Amino acid sequence: MRIAFMGTPPFAVPTLAALHAAGHEIVAVYTQPPRPAQRGKKLQKSPVQVWAEEHGLPVRTPKSLKNEEAQAEFTALDLDVAVVAAYGLILPQTILDAPREGCLNVHGSILPRWRGAAPVQRAILAGDTETGVTIMQMDIGLDTGAMRLIETTPIAGKTAGRVTDELAEMGALMMVKVLSDLHAFQPEAQPEDGVTYASKIDKSEARLDFLTSAAQVERQIRAFNPIPGAFFELDGERYKILAAELVPPADTVAGVAPGVTLDDGMTIACNPGAIRATRIQRAGKPAMDVGELLRGRAIPAGTRLA
Repeated sequence: MRIAFMGTPPFAVPTLAALHAAGHEIVAVYTQPPRPAQRGKKLQKSPVQVWAEEHGLPVRTPKSLKNEEAQAEFTALDLDVAVVAAYGLILPQTILDAPREGCLNVHGSILPRWRGAAPVQRAILAGDTETGVTIMQMDIGLDTGAMRLIETTPIAGKTAGRVTDELAEMGALMMVKVLSDLHAFQPEAQPEDGVTYASKIDKSEARLDFLTSAAQVERQIRAFNPIPGAFFELDGERYKILAAELVPPADTVAGVAPGVTLDDGMTIACNPGAIRATRIQRAGKPAMDVGELLRGRAIPAGTRLA
């Protein structure tokens, strides 16, 4: 098929690679423009742009698709379909209508649950036991389009990073499957019940809230691994907890305030219950096991973490 691919972050790369491997004619790759990155603020190409250029695919990086010139250029591609995976720009109706088969999106949730920007993190924070990928026929709404294919996978204690990687690979295979026979995967309207919205993650949400239950704190740690990283502060320094385990009730201590360490091994009281940090990262330092941290920086029982 004659395809334009539209995507930006690492999540989108497996789908682009799968379409390329399947022999589709990818006539243009749309991705967000290079952005200043890291301390030097040097412009950095998106992962999709890097992959596309390495494989000789033409790349376009418009700042917006709302102007007539960009829309005319897109329409002139004479597409069978556009495939979208975490592109990050709004597609106007003119863009949605241009390809003969419309625009198909790889969305990382079981729609209509978790429409929006951060479906993986919101699913973990909510304690969902499973998530998945929906191949969706895009319309002008926020992830409201008709569904062509859904597949699921268990969350089961995974971090957001691991779940995202799994969904990226799932979505790539699913998109190739759908495009192999569009008529076999007819669009089906989303149910009206069960709609939830996965709002964009605010960095302030990553501060660990020990006033919540140990189970919720552990979810917070997994939901924000790797980005932005769930953290606490101690003596003005930020520490990211990258992994933790729930502490059996018999190992907790009654009457200890939430956010206070229960021992010298980074067991932290919550409300109720406790978690034990197992992997951690100090600001500006590499990640390490908690035992390694504590050999150089003691955090004794009774320490209050903010």
